[in-house]
Amino acid sequence: MKRPIEIGLLYSKEGSYAPLAQACRRGALQAIEDINVDSEFDIELIPVERDPKCNIDLYEPLCTEILRETSARHIVGCVISWSRKEVIPGLERAGGTLWYTLPYEGFEASDHVVYTHACPNQHLLPLLNWAFPRFGRRCYLTGSNYIWGWEMNRAARAVITDNGGEVLGERYLPIGDTDIDRMIAEIKATRPSFVLNSLIGESSYAFLRAYAAMGQEDPYFTSKTCPVLSCNLTECEIDSIGSAAEGLISVGPYFVGWESWPLGTRHDFASSFEASSYSAVRTLATLLNGKPGAENETLADLLHHPNAAQTLIDPETHHTTLPVLIAQIQDGVFQVLQSWEGIPADPYMTHPDRHPQDVQPKLSVIK
Repeated sequence: MKRPIEIGLLYSKEGSYAPLAQACRRGALQAIEDINVDSEFDIELIPVERDPKCNIDLYEPLCTEILRETSARHIVGCVISWSRKEVIPGLERAGGTLWYTLPYEGFEASDHVVYTHACPNQHLLPLLNWAFPRFGRRCYLTGSNYIWGWEMNRAARAVITDNGGEVLGERYLPIGDTDIDRMIAEIKATRPSFVLNSLIGESSYAFLRAYAAMGQEDPYFTSKTCPVLSCNLTECEIDSIGSAAEGLISVGPYFVGWESWPLGTRHDFASSFEASSYSAVRTLATLLNGKPGAENETLADLLHHPNAAQTLIDPETHHTTLPVLIAQIQDGVFQVLQSWEGIPADPYMTHPDRHPQDVQPKLSVIK
């Protein structure tokens, strides 16, 4: 008989970035279903769900509620970095662990967080160094007005200028704001080589629609001469954007049809967000399997069990070794343009050996 273990899910079902949250939730629930019917696992995972509704003020209280009122010690959840940082103090007080399944800006290594999606040496740096010889080094930066946008653009500015490039403009919008006219006007006036889009949710969708409309008036602003690049846009948002997504170039560890990650599991995911969340739950189950009481151990202890070697998690930084894929939306689907296998995470960008060999960065971005 399988031993029951409660696991928290902290994903929004409504709000500005709910499509991203629901993609993650689907992946996590699929993993729970698969594990519960798999005879190789002696555990049954019982999901305990809370819905923050994309309200930043609800994440920490709901995370704490799960940890106080249920037996769950592990929570899979949060979408934006703001919410991840909000829940860390509660995790520290209760001895819980967050499995964070979205790309993020790096420069973090919490004892209470596992990072199962990409950090900058697995998304931003390969993407920029791939783009430079193809499009040029004159960039315009957009971002949502919180840590993801700030840090992504800070790192991008350093990489661009270190490589002899120029940042022609940098603009931010509050999460959910769709007033993108000033951004579009500045891009039109400066005519960059490419745009790095670090907006999220409805802000990003409005920007891409306006950018596509500008391209219909001026053919310079199309994917052949001035593409939009993204480190966080996946298939789960294409329907929300519509035809304006055509030509966008994105980077991630997985796109539909790719079969190299998560290793040893199913590969029929609708985006990397589903894949990352599935991988997080599967990895946790692997660490708990055959070890009664392990669900109450610290993350550090779990990652030093012998079976932790089966995972892709670095026991020191709690980040994941991942493929790096650069892909472009062509005829409504992502087509992979270049790929690298098994790139270890380098959250502080201090290890040149942890970067794709043909896109070695200058590592001054930690200044």
